[in-house]
Amino acid sequence: MPEQNKVVNEVELFYQMKGTGPALLLLHGFPQNRSIWRRVCEQLSDTYTLVMPDLRGYGSSPKPASDPHHQNYSKRQMALDLIALMDRLGIEQFGVVGHDRGGRVAHRLAADFPTRVQRLMLLDISPTLKMYEQTDMRFALGYWHWFFLVQPAPLPEQLIGADPQGFMEAFMLKRHGGRAVFEPENWAQYLEAIKDPACLHAMCEDYRASVTIDLEHDRADRAKGTRLSQPLRVLWGQHGMIERCFDPINDWLEVAQSVSGRALDTGHYLPEEQPQEVAQEIRQFFK
Repeated sequence: MPEQNKVVNEVELFYQMKGTGPALLLLHGFPQNRSIWRRVCEQLSDTYTLVMPDLRGYGSSPKPASDPHHQNYSKRQMALDLIALMDRLGIEQFGVVGHDRGGRVAHRLAADFPTRVQRLMLLDISPTLKMYEQTDMRFALGYWHWFFLVQPAPLPEQLIGADPQGFMEAFMLKRHGGRAVFEPENWAQYLEAIKDPACLHAMCEDYRASVTIDLEHDRADRAKGTRLSQPLRVLWGQHGMIERCFDPINDWLEVAQSVSGRALDTGHYLPEEQPQEVAQEIRQFFK
């Protein structure tokens, strides 16, 4: 599946596209790239047109300079990238599936462009604002990276950069499933990315935006009483922190009008741990 690129919203976004049928936009999370969808894609390309970008700051896509307000890595800015990409591809309406950070971009995309996003599926997240407001010791210990990566530059960049493989093994391989979750090619890509200082800084900026400007946008929606109008399906891992610390269905009902979902027998990395089950859920929800 060849890599393609288009200049959108002043960045040269890289993506892959495969299949025929209704369009689905698949969004990856941290510290990964579009490769998380490889095995899911194999099961869906006979039914859907799959668009799988690297978000700005990740994978092959550009790493724009940071700014004091973290605007360049806000989820609103990332959503604008994706709207511009779908415009360039001539796709007016589409469904969205987002995992981890990609789920947070998907949330903002659906909120800001309700006539473009028809249906929304989010994997292993509760709303960002809810998660920060409900933080307790158990969550902080389990999702320590949320509070480490947001520290002012260059502290996390320097510490991770001193031993990127050690960070990746502590962060990813100690979760449910361990190394067996990841295909060797994917794991090599993730490790190579975090060794790149520009990519590492961009990924930290993604998190810094989430605790600043993204919360401003979320609070503005809440103050206006804005709720997602699209049908929303949420899936999460029964061996992960979302299961232990949050109530995903009710959490999302605070920001969306129609929510369904369930836990899968996975940890955090649903598309790589259970690609067949995730693909089946996508078929059922987006049919």
